[in-house]
Amino acid sequence: QVQVLESGGGSVQAGGSLRLSCTASGRTFSSYVIGWFRQAPGKEREFVAAIITTGGSTDYADSVKGRFTISRDNAKNTVYLQMNSLKPEDTADYYCAAHIMYGLRWRRWEEYGYWGQGTQVTVSS
Repeated sequence: QVQVLESGGGSVQAGGSLRLSCTASGRTFSSYVIGWFRQAPGKEREFVAAIITTGGSTDYADSVKGRFTISRDNAKNTVYLQMNSLKPEDTADYYCAAHIMYGLRWRRWEEYGYWGQGTQVTVSS
């Protein structure tokens, strides 16, 4: 059993920054993927970024590339999503998900087995 908890959401004006945190607890494993997804009202859930805990390989959606940075602190079982130059279209509920690395298609939310409850990000213009 793995528990996932995300935090750090809030309200910010366009051009501002937020840092989201995702912490996994319970059963631990050496190599797994942490993915960030977001969902705005009336929209489908979309991939934002992902990181592999062993090795640190990362992947980003084109819409956030150059503005968002995903990083990890394995000692704390924590992944961070630094969001800079925020835009109103970034407004959404942000979800952190975790899954063992083997066989995972990390851009597909359906592939993940463990999810947090979400944290709200609101960007005003």
